[in-house]
Amino acid sequence: MVYLVGAGPGDPGLITAKGLALLRRAQVVVYDQLASPELLKEAPAAAEIIYVGKKAGAHAVPQEGINDLLVARAKAGLTVVRLKGGDPFVFGRGGEEAEELAQAGIPFEVVPGVTAAVAVPAYAGIPVTHRRYTTLVTFITGHEDPTKEASTIPWEALGKNPGTLVFLMGVKNLPEICRQLIDKGRDPQTPAAVIERGTSHAQRTVTGTLTDVAQVARDAQIKPPAILVVGGVVELRQTLKWWESRPLWGKTVVVTRSRQQASQLVALLAAAGAQCLEVPTLEIGPPDDFGPFDAALKSLAQYHWLIFTSANGVAAFMARLFEQGRDVRALGSLKIAAIGPATAESLRAYGLNADVVPPAFKAEVLLEALSPLVTPGSKMLLARAQIAREVLPQGLIRLGAQVDVAPVYKARAPKEIPPEAEAAFKAGRVDILTFTSSATVHNFVKLVGKERVQALAAMAVVASIGPITSSTLKEYGVTPQIEPADYTIPALAAAIVEYFANLQC
Repeated sequence: MVYLVGAGPGDPGLITAKGLALLRRAQVVVYDQLASPELLKEAPAAAEIIYVGKKAGAHAVPQEGINDLLVARAKAGLTVVRLKGGDPFVFGRGGEEAEELAQAGIPFEVVPGVTAAVAVPAYAGIPVTHRRYTTLVTFITGHEDPTKEASTIPWEALGKNPGTLVFLMGVKNLPEICRQLIDKGRDPQTPAAVIERGTSHAQRTVTGTLTDVAQVARDAQIKPPAILVVGGVVELRQTLKWWESRPLWGKTVVVTRSRQQASQLVALLAAAGAQCLEVPTLEIGPPDDFGPFDAALKSLAQYHWLIFTSANGVAAFMARLFEQGRDVRALGSLKIAAIGPATAESLRAYGLNADVVPPAFKAEVLLEALSPLVTPGSKMLLARAQIAREVLPQGLIRLGAQVDVAPVYKARAPKEIPPEAEAAFKAGRVDILTFTSSATVHNFVKLVGKERVQALAAMAVVASIGPITSSTLKEYGVTPQIEPADYTIPALAAAIVEYFANLQC
């Protein structure tokens, strides 16, 4: 089976729910240059990923080769997702691929996508139709099949067309497109916009008129992929532009959380307009020895308290409990303490409400919250990382509690920097560095090197989740400019947005 799936024009959030569901169960993914690389993370780890990208003057795989590839993988009995930028049937050659599949007797489905012809102008603040301007919109290719003997674009009709014209893939031919429209009757002062890499964090928009927009685009060094929009609706951009007006637009942020935890911070910062580079400084894996943890699970009934110091600890604890054929009923009458709101939220995902949740994500604050509840002889199970600060267990012991520390996971430092982050470091394209724990600081320094961290911090704004993390940064000669009052991911993201909003005031 082959699914021709429209991936949308750039923003990975624009893929349809059906397209995403199919991608998540694909055995083979065949993708092109215009499909967001972020979407490939949604494919199963075992899926075969094949790049067949095409751009002006460079085809990774010719169209005939793509057709043959789809047929061959399907005939091998595999589920194939052909991931195409925009919509497969809007200047995407999806019709040609579907024809080949039909001729070969291969079953296929078409999953429409959000076409760049509509989405890219929308992200630039340009509605393609508007009652005050036009009720007509026309989509035209800006790059015809070079093997055709003559153009089939009806320039005479387009010159007289009063509506919005959207030319896709037309950067190379911009001067000729504008000349043809003017020669065939379109007012030379008609507003026009050229939008590069629309709906992505690299989006750039230039505006002018049919007379000068080609020169404006050339001066700005606009490059493919880009589209040309012609019509009065372009005037609305100054009022309606929103994608490029967000508080962190144009900022590159380094997120040092583990891969498992980065998603929330990335989502919040990206929503504010930032381009996020994930540089995982922690890889979450099993502890070196499950012995103490398994022993504690066998005797849960003897404990009075179960204490979690991270969402990772909650996930690892529950996974091991479920592996042994048990569920949350095994926790019986245990009282539960969570170090902060994020950890408490992860417990709620399992139907558990923590009895103690201090307002600040800090071992000292959790110890203070537990102090009046601990009686001599209280048995407490601390489910945490294999390597962690000893403040909490030592403080509980001083209060007379019996504390068993059960390592439920181990945080390991990755061995290399992702290539896209390395390229940004070398080019000096880092505006914000974020750190969410002391471990992320230590491991980032190990990964990058102390001197390089100091150099990056000197050209960027450093954001720390709280005072302990800030103290660790200072050990390496880095003083953070941002530290939220609440030590949570949402508070950190909000503090970053507020910092840059104040700079613009």
